[in-house]
Amino acid sequence: MINEIQKDAESRMQKSVESLHSTFGKIRTGRAHPSILDAVRVEYYGAEMPLSQVANVNVEDARTLSVVPWERTMVPKVEKAIMTADLGLNPSTAGTVIRVPMPALTEETRKGYTRQARAEAEHAKVAVRNIRRDANGDLKALLKQKEISEDEERQAQDGIQKLTDRFIAEIDKSLEQKESDLMQV
Repeated sequence: MINEIQKDAESRMQKSVESLHSTFGKIRTGRAHPSILDAVRVEYYGAEMPLSQVANVNVEDARTLSVVPWERTMVPKVEKAIMTADLGLNPSTAGTVIRVPMPALTEETRKGYTRQARAEAEHAKVAVRNIRRDANGDLKALLKQKEISEDEERQAQDGIQKLTDRFIAEIDKSLEQKESDLMQV
């Protein structure tokens, strides 16, 4: 029982951290990275598809992405999808290759992205703490039903707290890394 609660809490906390990493991937830094275009969806034969399923996205240099659609007819659709994705990017087409230059970030933009990253990290911490609260509630329910002793409950709560501390530290480390990436000129 106790092990199941701890394993469930750990997997849910891990998912919160993974969600934070994917959110951080969408906050762009000054460098080109294919994950910036993950949110772009392209209409492909009447269906909305992720860009990665209709084109190859590669890093050309530190500030440029190259997008090569698999079908020549998709070039204008892909270009339009990137423009309308509200990412602040202006692609340019050269034949079948779409180049997406990353504009340099101003100091103000960097600070705004840093604030956004901090807010996302705080949301992840709140999620981890909520998972801790749920796990401790499950332990209290087991104690109330007399399925575990008070000592076992206390030990399990200590284990849950250690898990929480570990994941909070991981979130802080990720935030620190993202902030240093954002503030790098």
